[in-house]
Amino acid sequence: MSYLQNIQSAVTADTATLYWERGLEDNPYCVHYEVWLSGVQQTEVTKTHVTLEGLQPDTEYTVKIEAVGLVGLNEYGYPDLGFDTGLGFRVGGTEVKVFASETVRFRTAVRKRRVDVTQAPYFAKGDGVSMNTAAIQRAFDDCTAADALYFPAGVYLTGALRLHSDMEIYLDENAVLQGTANPLDYLPKIPSRFEGTEMECYASLLNMGTLDHTAGANCRNVLIHGKGTIASGGQELALAVIQVERERLKDYLEQLGEGIKEYENDHTIPGRARPRLINMSNCSNVRISGLTLQNGASWNVHMIYSDHILTYNCTIRSENVWNGDGWDPDSSEDCTLFGCVFYTGDDSVAVKSGKNPEGNRINRPTRHIRIFDCTCMAGQGITLGSEMSGGIEDVRIWDCDMSNGKYGVEIKGTKKRGGYVRDIHVSDCTLPNIQFHAVGYNDDGEGAPTPPEFSDCSFRRIHLLGVCRSLEGEYQDCDSIELAGFDEPGYEIRRIRFEDITMADGGGRISMWRCKDIDFKIQ
Repeated sequence: MSYLQNIQSAVTADTATLYWERGLEDNPYCVHYEVWLSGVQQTEVTKTHVTLEGLQPDTEYTVKIEAVGLVGLNEYGYPDLGFDTGLGFRVGGTEVKVFASETVRFRTAVRKRRVDVTQAPYFAKGDGVSMNTAAIQRAFDDCTAADALYFPAGVYLTGALRLHSDMEIYLDENAVLQGTANPLDYLPKIPSRFEGTEMECYASLLNMGTLDHTAGANCRNVLIHGKGTIASGGQELALAVIQVERERLKDYLEQLGEGIKEYENDHTIPGRARPRLINMSNCSNVRISGLTLQNGASWNVHMIYSDHILTYNCTIRSENVWNGDGWDPDSSEDCTLFGCVFYTGDDSVAVKSGKNPEGNRINRPTRHIRIFDCTCMAGQGITLGSEMSGGIEDVRIWDCDMSNGKYGVEIKGTKKRGGYVRDIHVSDCTLPNIQFHAVGYNDDGEGAPTPPEFSDCSFRRIHLLGVCRSLEGEYQDCDSIELAGFDEPGYEIRRIRFEDITMADGGGRISMWRCKDIDFKIQ
């Protein structure tokens, strides 16, 4: 057992957030983590992250983290990890045991010059009425690597804003960076990608990087944090954009005729140009923490062709926003999400990698994704797909509670997509259900030569409710596990392992079609 893997740190001048992975087979129910700073115990946590506050700037620290649990003796006198809970887990015990101990060193950041955007020369107004786009953009343009832009309490009305490399933004408590509901405030359009297709979209409220699927990062080292809120125009802005785009695309939509049935609904095509809340294209080393992120006109946080994106301790809201995803890594790598709470109008998390045929051709997978200690209060849980033509692999999910979601973990694609989803490992979560299946919506585009391949995944210590909550808040029974491969020989769902799975009373239905090498260990 390892318990402590790949410890990483994210620092400011006076804080450090440490986070780490737990081994796939490690049992967390008999373990907590003691955190020691310079030889003195600071705290203990049950999750795989901790934030230390009150540190000194530009100072090196040594932290020791110990995975500690209780061990008893079994009837034969040998160490035992405790007693059976009845849920397939053994906890408790009599003897304290250190299962793992690791030491990590880090240096806090240098204290930056605080630049108050309400002061000279910018004079942004937090009155909720004045338009601040020009003033805030000037502050952004002037920001150097030695500066930290500061938003005090207030509501700062603005249109689209563009960030650049090596900048920091801090929103204080009750500070709201508020995007308008007017589509004109998000022009000119920018190159972007939506639902797997590169296209011109309305600029997002916050925009980083320039889209280029042939290249690496062109925007780096951005920190957006604090205790405030970043919000946009939500459903009002979405419907306004859809109306403008529907008129612009009038002739094309008429030509589609019955072909419109290939789409989710009549909003789908004109809605693809909607702005996100935060858009990252070809970005690297971007950190977002502590904030409320809400009411993007489509998705809230979208990273495309990016790497090393870290989002933690945020609340993400988009209830009543059609297609309002929370956090969407798209053909991106090394993206980490933890300690977040979701109230979304669609998927809490949606992992994507492009749509056929363009996604097959660009062929940039999403991989090395870590999601832990997240909670869905409203929305559709964690999905992989349906745009996954570039492939999705090496995703780890643990310590998540999706109880109030429509889905728990859903892996999906259309038969046309091609690509693959593999090496997905989920542990220690409460979920409404687990699904691997084909979907019929968003099915336009030339098909790939072969269907997608779904394979080599594991689910350990999962509690399945068999009850799903719709976006309207209604609960209904559902299959706890649905495995439905593609109806072409060789494209069954393969090599999926379920271990120490418990099911709520009356929620134990399992449906399977076109599967091979499925291994069950269910309590």
